Order: sequence, then C-alpha cells, then structure tokens
Amino acid sequence: MGFERRLRLAAVGCALIIALTSCSGSSAGGTVQSPVGSTYTLMQMNLCLSGLADCYIKVAYPAAVAEAASLIRRVHPDAVTISEGCRGDVSRIARRTGYHLRFSTVIYGGEPFSCIHPGGRGVFGDAVLTEARIVSADNQEFTAQAGIERRRWLCVTTRVDVDVCTTHLNTRSAVEAPGNDAQCAELAAILARRSAAHTVIFGGDVNRRTTCAPAGFWTRNDTSADQAPGLQQVYGSGGLRSPSARVVPFTHSDHDVLIVGAALRR
Repeated sequence: MGFERRLRLAAVGCALIIALTSCSGSSAGGTVQSPVGSTYTLMQMNLCLSGLADCYIKVAYPAAVAEAASLIRRVHPDAVTISEGCRGDVSRIARRTGYHLRFSTVIYGGEPFSCIHPGGRGVFGDAVLTEARIVSADNQEFTAQAGIERRRWLCVTTRVDVDVCTTHLNTRSAVEAPGNDAQCAELAAILARRSAAHTVIFGGDVNRRTTCAPAGFWTRNDTSADQAPGLQQVYGSGGLRSPSARVVPFTHSDHDVLIVGAALRR
C-alpha cells in the first residue's frame, strides 16, 4: 500500500472516531474532552390577555396567542415564562408548541378572575412552559400583598434538574410600591433557597428596574425594549454562565419579549 493511500485511510479513521479518541494522542489516555455544557434559553413574555387592562386593545385577540406560539416555535427556547396569561390561552400555546405547562391562578378582587372579551378562556394568571418534562411544582402567594391583585410565585423542577421560576410583582404605584419591595426581597430568598439544590433560572415581569436576584445570580433585562423597558427580567444561578440577552418586538402586547441564553454546566 502506497504512503499517500495509507495517509488517506488514516485520516478517514481519525474522522470516524474523533468524538471518542484523539488521533494525535496529545491528551491523557488518548480521549477527547466532551463539551462542558449546552446553552439553556429562556423566553419571558407578558401577554396582557385578561381582557380587563388598557393594553388589551393591542392584543387583538386571538392574534397575541398566535404570535406567541409562532415565536416559541421559531426560537424553540428551553423554557417560557408568561405573565398576564389565561389558562385556556396558555394551554392552547402549549399544545401548539409541544411544551409542558404549569399555571398559577391569580386571585383578583377576592376570587379567581375569568378572562373576558371573549369569555371562556379560563382564569387569569402566570405560567411556565418547559421543553423538558416537569417533575414537580411549587406555587404560593407572597407574604406581602398590596392592591386588588394577590401576587404569586411559581417554580417548577424539570427532568434536566433545572428549576424554572416566574412571577408578576406589584407595580411601583404609590399604593403598591411597598408590596413590590417586600415581594422582591421574598423572591430573592426563594430563588436562593432553591439554588442550593438545583440550577435555577427565573423570568418574570417584576415591575421595577432594579434587580430582585439574590447574591451569586446574574441579571439580564429588557432595557433596550421599545415597550415598557426594564420591567421584565431574567436571573440565573451559578450553574448558568455567560448569559446573553436580546429583545424581540411583540406586536400584540404592551411589552416586547426578552430572550436570554446561558451556558448550562453539567
């Protein structure tokens, strides 16, 4: 066999086994190190679907639901956190995209609020959608409350050992600002506690421009958005590194969409 032919065969063999061994023999034992992790992407969106808020005129129902499902299919994030959703609409988005869903019903005026204009869309609240199967969920009211809407937080643990959390905090109005501050502090404590056991990523509308992330977490927000900049935020614990954020315009809401990707350490 000629030298050139042997060289070509050796190159082919190296290409076939490069994922398992090193042809150069430069690493110990001839093995090639596998990647340290993959990118985990979260999409945060506020859909203004209640039918009650002033922003609902932009929703042009059901256009907002279709736009949300289309964006999720196009970006294909690992998780989606949704503020101001309706159970029926969010369930429809989950079915169209193939994601797993947990919903958090918000108490409004002393009882669950059924979305209107049109009705029959289920109750108002927040949601988490994940590509990975959800193995458990926690959903509770904050201790501090202000205003007519009882604010809640929702966290799910997924099959890939990533916790995904969301909330929609009180506003910064004169009446609700004390509730926003107290809920922000409580959210930080909740995320810190969960990060002791799992990698944690949070997305939500916190209605403030300063972060609620606990120590050791990074923060990315939608300050570059054309609509309501800075109020939607994403936080990640130490298992998620080198985060990058982008804002995508959203036609049928009063908020744009915040998308954050980070390297997930395995």
